[in-house]
Amino acid sequence: MNPQQQINKGLWLGLLGIVIFSMTLAMTRLAVGTSDAPQMSSVFIAMGRAVVAAGLSALFLLATRAPFPNREQWWPLAITAGGVVFGFPLFTSVAMRYVEAVHASVIVGVLPLATAAVGALLHRQRPSTGFWLCAALGSALVVGFAMLRSGSAGGGLSIHFADLLLLAAMLCAAVGYGFGARLSQLMRAEHVICWALVISLPLTLPLAIVSWPVAPLKATAWWGFAYVAVFSMWLGFFAWYRGLALGGTVRVSQVQLVQPFLSMLFAVPLLGERLDAVTVGFGLAVIATVFIGKKMSVNSPLTRRIASEC
Repeated sequence: MNPQQQINKGLWLGLLGIVIFSMTLAMTRLAVGTSDAPQMSSVFIAMGRAVVAAGLSALFLLATRAPFPNREQWWPLAITAGGVVFGFPLFTSVAMRYVEAVHASVIVGVLPLATAAVGALLHRQRPSTGFWLCAALGSALVVGFAMLRSGSAGGGLSIHFADLLLLAAMLCAAVGYGFGARLSQLMRAEHVICWALVISLPLTLPLAIVSWPVAPLKATAWWGFAYVAVFSMWLGFFAWYRGLALGGTVRVSQVQLVQPFLSMLFAVPLLGERLDAVTVGFGLAVIATVFIGKKMSVNSPLTRRIASEC
């Protein structure tokens, strides 16, 4: 496989992962419910989904005879787990009880630029000044949207705590994606998320048991939980980390630009939410900044090798 074919395959696998992840916000909203009609607790959703995925991971690691991580891989695995096993699921589970999935889709829309920034630092890649300007503009749009929405509800410029949680979740995901992608160059991409989940069990299992739902729940809540446990927490990462490893974190992370659009579309039929002009406008603006950022040059070992062969 030549370098360009490697990048193309990475982009397609990354896109598959993003399609799977795009339903996460809506399914989390189904599982957690609303402030008026709560369902599962945020802690149970975050920890329970990790326990289910860890069980599947243990079976997969045994079936594929995965080697035990070496000493140098434990710390990156712990950081990966902190980002995608604990941070992102917990912050989004809390936030989704108070904001609609359509709203959250705009906030999380700047995640590609955050992921690319983390990847650039970890892999010593050098995005251009234009890329960083797009990252700053995208972040400003997200914060502006959050303040506008909170201001409309509260009568002044402010930001809802749920938006802060979503921004924290975005940062956690970006760090988890970046370290996971680096590990994917040292071990099988599928093994990265599996080991991250398995080593988290001493914390996730007792927390899931303690927070187990005691009240009757809607069937839709369990369906939402099942999706985030099997697809969002496990299978999606198989494609995503493999794509990041093949095509490079900075470049492949930009396929996330379709995630806000897909998340909005899924929220309408699944949750009955409504798309308004302001939300669509800000969503398109964020997507545009990510798209432009994708076009900016990225100086990496892989792209330098391609250039030398042309």
